[in-house]
Amino acid sequence: QVQLVESGGGLVQPGGSLRLSCAASGSINNLNTMGWYRQVPGKERELVAIISGGGDRVYADSVKGRFTISRDNVKNILYLQMNSLKPDDTANYFCYAFNLRDYWGQGTQVTVSS
Repeated sequence: QVQLVESGGGLVQPGGSLRLSCAASGSINNLNTMGWYRQVPGKERELVAIISGGGDRVYADSVKGRFTISRDNVKNILYLQMNSLKPDDTANYFCYAFNLRDYWGQGTQVTVSS
């Protein structure tokens, strides 16, 4: 079993920054793929960024150059640094991990508004 707990969401003005964190516990190790997804009401959950155990990263086109995903394999924490935030980035952000199956956190709300 894997437990994922997100933090760091909140309200921010356009152009601002936030850093999301996801603390992983349980059967997690640095070989597992982890990532961030987001979802707004009425739409499907979409990939934001993903990072492999070896550090390879994939970003959605909409966040390239603005968001950075990273992981601390000692502390088992996943991060998402979000810069130059836009109103379209408003969503519930979910932490994801794979270890024989998919695991999801409970989500943290990010609202970008003036």
